[in-house]
Amino acid sequence: MNYEQKVKKEAVRWSRSLDKRSALLQRTSKPFQQRINNRIPGRIHKLMTESVRSMIEAALTTSEYLRPVAVEDWTWEERERKVKELLKQYKRTASLEGAGTGAGGIWLGLADFPLLLSIQMKFLFDAAQVCGMNIHSYENRVYLMHVFMLAYSSDEVRKQTKEKVMNWKDVPIEEKIVDWKTLQMEYRDTLDIVKLLQIVPGIGAVVGFVANGRLLEQLGETALQSFRLRFL
Repeated sequence: MNYEQKVKKEAVRWSRSLDKRSALLQRTSKPFQQRINNRIPGRIHKLMTESVRSMIEAALTTSEYLRPVAVEDWTWEERERKVKELLKQYKRTASLEGAGTGAGGIWLGLADFPLLLSIQMKFLFDAAQVCGMNIHSYENRVYLMHVFMLAYSSDEVRKQTKEKVMNWKDVPIEEKIVDWKTLQMEYRDTLDIVKLLQIVPGIGAVVGFVANGRLLEQLGETALQSFRLRFL
């Protein structure tokens, strides 16, 4: 079995794992999360919503994330090695950024959200280029937004998003759109408790460092497995 066959089988196993329900603790924590959500200042919710909206608009309509990435005539194994190098670099940047803003209390904590989003988008677009995707294509940018949502979705939304990501070529053109409201709600639910803890003096720096790193890892895994299934 060559490398491409090996990682394709791995990606198929990963896609099947998405059909499993979240852990019991994760499912039963929803009411608790809602109570936490209600305690988060309105300005934070507003910032999150506007940041996600701005991120989607920038990703779909501007060149903000179109940083040229030197791509050679690599094998798939070499492409994956480059993606993992990029992930390591961006993860370190996100972790240090989270620690720095977390140490500054609520005001710098608020600044972390759009900064983290920007780092995640830059990684996603860079990784897509390395894997051979034309990111100047509007349709491909919409696809990347679905990959992003797949990384941070609840059970119900993940199932719907997975179907689109895994069968992108067969998705009707009129359905290749970004539901930014669903995306921002799913992403915000992923971050609610983390971001609340990050603005707590004393522990914010540690929470920011660890959480941002894990969020990048989560996106990196989803992106790489999705690209494997699309291109292999």
